[in-house]
Amino acid sequence: MRVLSTLATALTVAIVAGPVLAQGPNIYPVHTKHNYCPQGLQPITIAGVVCCGTPNQSMSYQQMMAHPVRKVHKHHAPRVRHAKTCHEGEKGCY
Repeated sequence: MRVLSTLATALTVAIVAGPVLAQGPNIYPVHTKHNYCPQGLQPITIAGVVCCGTPNQSMSYQQMMAHPVRKVHKHHAPRVRHAKTCHEGEKGCY
């Protein structure tokens, strides 16, 4: 009985994960001005290495890794120094 349930579970996992594993590695295009690849190929990156080929992704690796949230820059008002009234000979006054 256990063998059948284990076999059924393995078969279910194989059916569900099959198409995902069959896709292969993600190949991203490299957006550059110059294309030194042969006719019909373009610069791609796969596993961090740039070479010639046909990409299977629409966006570049840098675009995929970019964080979608914009960084917020806080505005800080300039500090205002108040003039001290200092007595003659007192230290720490300007």
